[in-house]
Parts: sequence; structure tokens; C-alpha cells
Amino acid sequence: MVSNATVQLGHGSGGTMMRRLIDEVFLEAFDAPELHAGDDAGIAPLPPTGRIALSTDTFVVTPHTFPGGDIGRLAVCGTVNDVATSGARVRYLSCGFVIEEGFPLDDLRRICASMAAAAREAHVAIITGDTKVVERGGADGIYINTAGVGEVPEGVTLSGAACRPGDAVLVSGTLGDHGIAVMSVREGLAFSTDIESDAAPLNGLIADVLAAAPHTRCFRDPTRGGLASTLNEFVTASGVEIELDEAAIPVRPAVRAACDMLGYDPLQVANEGKMVAVVPADEAEPALAAMRANRYGADAAIIGTVREAAPTGPAVLVRTPWGSSRILDMLVGEQLPRIC
Repeated sequence: MVSNATVQLGHGSGGTMMRRLIDEVFLEAFDAPELHAGDDAGIAPLPPTGRIALSTDTFVVTPHTFPGGDIGRLAVCGTVNDVATSGARVRYLSCGFVIEEGFPLDDLRRICASMAAAAREAHVAIITGDTKVVERGGADGIYINTAGVGEVPEGVTLSGAACRPGDAVLVSGTLGDHGIAVMSVREGLAFSTDIESDAAPLNGLIADVLAAAPHTRCFRDPTRGGLASTLNEFVTASGVEIELDEAAIPVRPAVRAACDMLGYDPLQVANEGKMVAVVPADEAEPALAAMRANRYGADAAIIGTVREAAPTGPAVLVRTPWGSSRILDMLVGEQLPRIC
């Protein structure tokens, strides 16, 4: 049960505490079928014949600037990617700012320029917004909310509940880059190799994959809680089991070394420019080729297979290079707060 007293940092982790908060607070209050579907963007009718995908997110990352990006790029890319996971053509964004009194105008201009550049790259328009200024101490400099809307093409129906035994699981590139990049700046850690956030708009990559693999089951960007939370959401929604080949999962050596040092599982670390896709087995190679042909998918890989669930229920298993298997659980509690 969610505590009746206070919200804790773990409630924003992307793991089981966040799942309980969503189920027991937000879904109970906002009882819409689009929310209960559990996907990153809600699909709604658009009279007379169309459908829209709508998603919203709030970004509170600290520090505001980190290797490979800043809160502005993160806000645009994060929402573009959430809408695009539905297969929608992302069209428009809104942005809302909560700014602390005393926040430097030069920093605000830089963040807005970063947002504008990311929107141009994604071929979307920021068409509305809002600004609130709060007293000193009322916010950590700046928070940004973005909402996005897109058109869902006729015949496209993607959902985490659509995974079927025999399907292949793909990821568009190396995992854990964003979380470790933010951690390195926040904690003053130095690594022998530069680690940068992967924040990027992936709507073009998704469109390329759908063209090559038109029967794709679902997409999801593995943000808070990483690959572990994403795949556990899939198996729960679809009632299946996913087995991963650990040796096939791309992780940069520097990220793996940092995770070993900090005691993290890189499969539970946040990403902001990677996409997970589940596709029928006969479309796995075309989907992989489409990912690798995109600038943001050069390190894409087929990492696992969907199987019938065991009698014990849906689960995500990782097959190690030594032939053993381990259960990959969702993140419990908070690994790294204020990551996005």
C-alpha cells in the first residue's frame, strides 16, 4: 500500500513503489480507459475518423546541464518519444515552466534554445506554454512540463499487452548512458572515458522500424527503472515470459564499470534516447537493420525472446554467459532521484 503520510523519492523511481503510486492514487482518481492501458501515450478518438496520441511529462532533473544535454533537450525528447511509442506522427508540444525567483535569465535562454533545437530535429512545433515563478526556495531553479500530441495512422495499434510467444525483443543501443552521465556530474565522479546522456528524439527511428516491420507489437523508451522496468511492464500486461541474452545486451564498458563501482545493475539505470521494440520473429532482422540505419540506432541489437509464461507467472529472465539464469526484477525504491 502507498503510505498515507508522504510522497517518498522512491515513488518517482520507475519501479514497484512508483507502480503502486500510479495504481492506488492516480488511476483511482483519473479513471480513464486510456490511462488503464498502461502505455506511454493515451490513444483517443479524433472525430470524425482519426485517432490522436497524447502524453505529458514533467522534468525536474538536477543538475540542469549534464554531459550530452540539459533539462530543455530532455523535456522535448522525452515527450516526443513517449508519443511516438504509440506509432503516432508527433505534431505539437506544449511546455510549462515553474521557475524559482532568482534563476538566471541567461540559463533560461540557453534552455529554451536547447528545446527549440530538439523540436526542430524532431520536426515538431511547440505551440503553447505557461510560466509560473515561485519564491526563492520554492523550486530547484526550474522545472519543465511538456505535453505532446500526434496522429495515429489508420491500422496502427501498438501496446505492451500485445507481446506473443516467439516474438523478438530489440533495443536501439547501449543502456545506462543517461543515468550514469547525470550521476557523474552530480557526485563529481571522474571516469577514464567520457560518458554522455543519450537524450535524443526517436520518432524518426520508430517510423523507420514500422516501415520495415509493420507488425511490430510495441515500443517503449526505458527511462526511469531502465530496461528492467520496461520489460516487466510488458510481461505483466501480456501474460508472457521474456528471456534475455545478457551477452547480447549493449552496455558501454565505462558504464558497466561505473555500475559495478556504484553497485547498480545497468539494466535498471535510466535511458533517455533508447527504444525497446517487440516484433514478430520473422520481422526481427528487418527491424534491426532499420534501427542500425538510423543515426540513433547504430548499436542496436536483438537481445531476447518472448515465451509462454511459466506456471509461476510472467517474468523476465536473463541468461548469463555461463549458462545460468537470473530473474530481472523491477527496480524497488529509488536508485538515483531527479534523473529526468
